[in-house]
Amino acid sequence: MGANLMERVSSPEALRALPVDALPTLAEQLRQVLIQQVCRSGGHLGPNLGMVEITIALHRVFDSPWDTLLFDTGHQAYVHKLLTGRYDGFASLRTRGGLSGYPDRRESVHDHIGNSHASTALSYAEGIAKGYRITGVDQRWVVAVVGDGSLTGGMAWEALNNLGASPDLPVVIVLNDNGRSYAPTVGGLGVHLQNLRNSDQHPPQADLFTRLGLSYLGPVDGHDTVAVEDALIRACRSGRTTVVHCVTRKGNGYRPAMEHEADQMHAIGPIDPATGKSSVPGETTWTKVFGEELCELGAERPDLVCLSAAMLLPAGLGPFAQRYPDRVFDVGIAEQHALTSAAGLAMAGLHPLVAVYSTFLNRAFDQLLMDVALHDLPVTVILDRAGITGPDGPSHHGMWDLPLLCLVPGLRAAAPRDPHQLRQLLREAVGHHSGPTALRFPKASAGDPVPALEQVGQMDILYRSGPTDVLLVAIGTCAPVCIEAAGIVARQGVGVTVVDPRWFSPVPQMLPDLAAAHRGVVTVEEGVETGGAGAAITHALSAAQVRVPVRMVGLPDTFIEHGAREELLAAAGLTAEHIAECALETL
Repeated sequence: MGANLMERVSSPEALRALPVDALPTLAEQLRQVLIQQVCRSGGHLGPNLGMVEITIALHRVFDSPWDTLLFDTGHQAYVHKLLTGRYDGFASLRTRGGLSGYPDRRESVHDHIGNSHASTALSYAEGIAKGYRITGVDQRWVVAVVGDGSLTGGMAWEALNNLGASPDLPVVIVLNDNGRSYAPTVGGLGVHLQNLRNSDQHPPQADLFTRLGLSYLGPVDGHDTVAVEDALIRACRSGRTTVVHCVTRKGNGYRPAMEHEADQMHAIGPIDPATGKSSVPGETTWTKVFGEELCELGAERPDLVCLSAAMLLPAGLGPFAQRYPDRVFDVGIAEQHALTSAAGLAMAGLHPLVAVYSTFLNRAFDQLLMDVALHDLPVTVILDRAGITGPDGPSHHGMWDLPLLCLVPGLRAAAPRDPHQLRQLLREAVGHHSGPTALRFPKASAGDPVPALEQVGQMDILYRSGPTDVLLVAIGTCAPVCIEAAGIVARQGVGVTVVDPRWFSPVPQMLPDLAAAHRGVVTVEEGVETGGAGAAITHALSAAQVRVPVRMVGLPDTFIEHGAREELLAAAGLTAEHIAECALETL
């Protein structure tokens, strides 16, 4: 087959110059590039295999970047990258300094937004289109590709509500309906889209988009480029905000993905492209340990129920859902609803556990603060992918959860340092009945046990050598690197203690006393320094009138690029050598 067409299609203009009969060959070549590269680097394979023909059609009908193309969520934009001059650099996908796994404004003029969080594109589209109207820009289309479950998010419906009130905006909404996010689309929307797909009438007479004041075209075979092109052209001619409903298959064209029942290979690590099997050894992850212990707790606690925001399998709830299907609720991409629904479950006498990625807590902070904590409700929040997540980049790094958690009155927050402590802290969290609790852990191997030498109150002493010169306060998985740093400091004749507070918020009552017995304190956390655990500890020491120098080591208060987790942690200074330097500087 070769890569001749891919080499020729270096821009949307070149794509539009291709004859129609060459498009099926181009689509097949695009799929082969996706399979070979994503199987090597890891990334979002299934969604992009389903987007090939739609993306070809988009760039043939619309004139990017004059016309604005928005992808929601952004993980389905790989084909867009390949068709907008980034084919030669595609081998660098998700590596440090290489192409992002999401649209990136710094990467190309064809990327208007740098998004990965779902359900945002319709709001962007409505605002951009109104802005064009106000500034007198004519004949400039705004196209929002909404798919992979992103229409289940509440923000998408806020935007649809406003678009319905302005039906003459030059907006085309391409609904990429593959029936799934990670798993099958949940709720009434999923049922409605299924009814539209199965309708004998074209177009169906009872679609909700028309009732909202929008125009509707479809359903269209999303793997027929000519049919999609025709629908897009008709949408433009209508002069109204129009939904083009394209039906696609996630993982289309790659048998291992299409046969992967769990999630059609939504997001993968490196795999063998011939078989679809993992090409790296299996490991015990934090998520797996959490899922195992949660099942044990489920057997002991019939009041324990779990909620997921379209992340049932990635957030570790799969085993619990298999054993207790009536006690798991997948609410779709709706973190705000998840937290307040959990509040309602708690009010009904249950103990809800909400498992989300750390970065998505940002979307539900108000609900955690005002709907859960204000009412002292026993809701446990599990924050997977806390800290540096690696190749997923700035939108997915779980960097801001520590400051958010430390702000919430009455919330107890912990960060386990090893698998044994994760099991222990999870039990303590769901056993707490007088307010909310939270646990955070990274996207990484769970690692080896880090035993405690002794306990001081609820805190664990992990290392002690020589006089009480420097106290290293290790938050969660920073414990091993702090112990390594302590060894460096001790070899220079300086006394050092390493303590794990276990529950870092509120700050343990005995931590100021322990700090007062030392000449300097260094806090180490895998989160932004501003307002995080270190800041809370510094405030607690000040309130207790403990006057020792405090140095905070954490992630910089900036957006951190994508790359290997170890590379990014080292670049941020979360290394034994840097922590040791900071310890010595406090003396």
